[in-house]
Amino acid sequence: MSPAAITKSTPPPMNGKKMSVVSSAKPVITSSSNIPDGPADSIPAWVKPDLTRLLRVEHLPGDFAARSVSLVDLPAGAVFARISNPTPAACAYTSVQAGKNLHIELNCDLVFINHSCRPTLVFDMARWEVRVNPALKEGLKAGDELTFFYPSTEWSMSQPFDCRCQEAECRGVISGAKDTSPEILKRYWLNVHIEELLKEYKTQNGA
Repeated sequence: MSPAAITKSTPPPMNGKKMSVVSSAKPVITSSSNIPDGPADSIPAWVKPDLTRLLRVEHLPGDFAARSVSLVDLPAGAVFARISNPTPAACAYTSVQAGKNLHIELNCDLVFINHSCRPTLVFDMARWEVRVNPALKEGLKAGDELTFFYPSTEWSMSQPFDCRCQEAECRGVISGAKDTSPEILKRYWLNVHIEELLKEYKTQNGA
């Protein structure tokens, strides 16, 4: 993950890559059958997935500056890409939490998908899919920045940061679901492991 934010302490590049510091009722994810039909003589980009057909990474001036932009139009809830090449990892600046006790490195350009408090995507780690935010009524459009809400996957982040997504609903400091109020979390789609960790935390703390 590369937060769309000004970090409180600028992290070093991971694996030699520059990472980005720029940038409601709870919905139900819809079926993959919502993906529009493509030409019969071509394999859909999300099968491999061929990310070069799905997104463009823009490296901006300055250190740790990058963002990803959609190259496709897709309806709300549709599969954008499948997470096909992950490796287990420690909780880190570039990792994504995939379960209560599992973090992964994505090992592909999906790592350039930044945080936003009004995300265009969700990382569905139960299905190992990146999907268009089901709350995005207008769907995903080519040219939209690709973003997701980090507390939807992350319980406690290794490097909290000050969000500057500039959305009206910006949540300020982003440090994981553990430190985010239930009132805010209930407005977002959350992964199963985050829901489970929230229940455990509530039980342990008598909330």
